[in-house]
Amino acid sequence: MKKRLLGHYDYTVILTYCGMLFAFCGILRAVSQNYWEAVFCLMSAGFCDMFDGAVASTKADRTADGKRFGIQIDSLSDLVSFGVLPGVFVYMITGKNAAVGLICALFVLCALIRLAYFNVLEEKRQEQTDRRCRSFLGVPVTTSAILLPFFYLLHHFRICRTSICFPILLILMGIGYLTPVEIKKPGFLAKAGILIVGFFEAVGLFFLMGAEPL
Repeated sequence: MKKRLLGHYDYTVILTYCGMLFAFCGILRAVSQNYWEAVFCLMSAGFCDMFDGAVASTKADRTADGKRFGIQIDSLSDLVSFGVLPGVFVYMITGKNAAVGLICALFVLCALIRLAYFNVLEEKRQEQTDRRCRSFLGVPVTTSAILLPFFYLLHHFRICRTSICFPILLILMGIGYLTPVEIKKPGFLAKAGILIVGFFEAVGLFFLMGAEPL
């Protein structure tokens, strides 16, 4: 039977698609200098990414092509969400500085390399075992969904008085993306802690509603 549309559209990929759409909206908001909205979109994309794997794993009859598609689409979405969006955000909030633009470009490149390398490893792993991966190799790109909002709040409330903190953050995260250090995947309690931190960050962002762009 011929497909009407290319791709997969069942419930296992809905959160991944939603995360990418949040990220693209965040890019538009960053370009428009609506920074708190951009950061909120980044956090929303991070929330979608936190649960998309768990949702996908509930479908027992996924085909081999479906699994491969899931790996690819998740990483492509992550590149937009946690690579391009933070890069555009930092470039805009620092005044479109050329040197910062180069840092942002290299940061996106680090995210691209990490995600492509992950895809290769994950496809090999799934060919060998059905067990879920229990650790990351290097810092996961989704870290930006927690750290960037935190630094934005510090900057907005003048705790971190200079915007130089943003490119420094990208440098550190980019190095972390490519450093082959094994990091255990968060369990239930760790995920609950991340959600609590995200909740308080979201509360802080809502206080910025209607604020003038920095």
